[in-house]
Amino acid sequence: MEIKILWSDSALAQLEEIFDYHKTKASSAIARNLVKSIIQKALILESNPFIGVKEPLLADRLFEYRYLVEKNYKIIYRYNDNLIRINTVFDCRQNPDKLERLTD
Repeated sequence: MEIKILWSDSALAQLEEIFDYHKTKASSAIARNLVKSIIQKALILESNPFIGVKEPLLADRLFEYRYLVEKNYKIIYRYNDNLIRINTVFDCRQNPDKLERLTD
């Protein structure tokens, strides 16, 4: 079966925020390239969904969360029944306690 990737509304909103921030602070080209690199990194999961590291801050959750790192961002996801759900794109420069607010 083919593995599908689903981006949550929250993760998509975070990609927009990342783009807007870097567009303002740097340039549209830099913002576009950063968001593109995050998306391309996530596409690796289609061929190997277990490549990500288990997220220890979310170990007590119902689902097993894993992450990939791209630049300063963690792509937090879970895998179940050939579906990868990307729950959030987390800026690693933030307080890690913010990850605990993630909803399943």
